[in-house]
Amino acid sequence: MSCIARAETARISLATSSRLLLAIVGAASLAACAQSPAGRQKADLAATGRHAAVERPHKVAALHRRPISRVRIPDGDAKQTTSHGVASFYSDTETASGEKFDKNQLTAAHPSLPFGTKLRVTDVSSGRFVTVRVNDRGPYVRGRVVDISPSAAEALGMVDRGITNVRLDVVQ
Repeated sequence: MSCIARAETARISLATSSRLLLAIVGAASLAACAQSPAGRQKADLAATGRHAAVERPHKVAALHRRPISRVRIPDGDAKQTTSHGVASFYSDTETASGEKFDKNQLTAAHPSLPFGTKLRVTDVSSGRFVTVRVNDRGPYVRGRVVDISPSAAEALGMVDRGITNVRLDVVQ
């Protein structure tokens, strides 16, 4: 065998052995990664006779809608009840009283007044007022005392602004 042939054989065997060594190292590192810490912890707990605690995701408490400002109707004269705050208008498909929402009626949503209560809603900046009937619950936005229907908002002239400062007077 010539010197060149021996050198080629040595080079081939060196390349083959290098590839074999890389394959073994790669397989060993993959085998080490395959064992998860959770699997080892379960095996450790099983060996000691203890049971693994199952972690459950915490439950977030339900957010209850709370009215911010409530109007209380005294037992005697209901006309004395007045409150001040911000009014907005809304459109919905169903009301809390079970009625179908009609944007053409003069209705309102109030957090605590009984259904059927008539309110005089007065815009404090313009002095315009409208009498509405409570048939829904709300508003659920901090600082707002009443939601009125679009036709009532139009009567107050607040459609372009969206909200306005109002005074509420219980009429009946």
